[in-house]
Amino acid sequence: MNPDLEYIVEQVKAVLAIDSPTGYTKHAADYVLGEYRRLGYQPRLTGKGGVLVCLNPEAPAADGVLLMAHMDTLGGMVAEICGSGRLRLTNLGGMNPNNAEAENVRVVTRTGSVYTGTCQLKNASVHVNGEYSSTKRGWDTMEVVLDEEVCTKEDVEALGILPGDVVCFDPRTTVTPSGYLKSRFLDDKLSVAILLGQAKRAAEGKTRLRCRVWHHITAFEEVGHGGASSVPEGVAEAISVDMGCVGDGLGCKETQVSICAKDSRGPYHYDMVSGLIAAARRAGADFAVDVYPYYGSDVEAALSAGHDLRHGLIGAGVYASHGYERSHVKGAENTLKLLEAYLGV
Repeated sequence: MNPDLEYIVEQVKAVLAIDSPTGYTKHAADYVLGEYRRLGYQPRLTGKGGVLVCLNPEAPAADGVLLMAHMDTLGGMVAEICGSGRLRLTNLGGMNPNNAEAENVRVVTRTGSVYTGTCQLKNASVHVNGEYSSTKRGWDTMEVVLDEEVCTKEDVEALGILPGDVVCFDPRTTVTPSGYLKSRFLDDKLSVAILLGQAKRAAEGKTRLRCRVWHHITAFEEVGHGGASSVPEGVAEAISVDMGCVGDGLGCKETQVSICAKDSRGPYHYDMVSGLIAAARRAGADFAVDVYPYYGSDVEAALSAGHDLRHGLIGAGVYASHGYERSHVKGAENTLKLLEAYLGV
């Protein structure tokens, strides 16, 4: 593996290890800010908690390009402390209860204490519950069992746990010898790592940019408004660097970069999609062009907020989105190749 890919893998593991369900991204933002600074940039924290940085402020401001990736993930929140001492959750973002069952979690209190537990079906033993297999998994049929000796609501409250506390799911990150990346929340922390990789190469003079380029690491993508603000003056194009979809009816594989032509909110800018395809061909990147049936992105949030931009969406192929996801280092490599060909001189 070349040093640039090694750096991306190092960064994705580091960012995945930091809990950041949507609305609780401070620690991830602090890490990303620090890494951009270490690379020699001057990032700033936005009002919403995102990270905004210009890679080449000496370039003319007009016709700039904004790249967006999001550091917020799916997760949960304590909705109720039950009389049994168990916790009923509400989802943060599109966390699906079918994918949450039997996962280890961390409950973060407002005072900073962290308690572990497991998200389980209520009455979870098949030796006891005759309806185990037929019970529909939902947030009203699931609960968090804390790893504490608690039997009542009062026991839990004595720990300092309150409704509204954030519940973080274990990402279970692993990198296989064959190059596969397996983890929760590759959507979209893999793209955060890819943008850091691009920033590192630009800082080292390995790539030359044709225009002013901004990175926005957003904080509320999973609830639909991450990219709605903080579009710098002079930006004419915006690209969401998010997960590429892998699944039935689509061409993309985990080893490729996906270029999205249309998703559930409509088509992406025709000229930009054409330009991204041409750039992928110039770079020799392994790519697919796909239409995503159920998807929305940061750049669409920017357009909905009234920003006048050309918009595009690309990303490394990711299988099993919103579950236990899988990609490959080749997908990251091809995404980086495409970005550099599109943005390069």
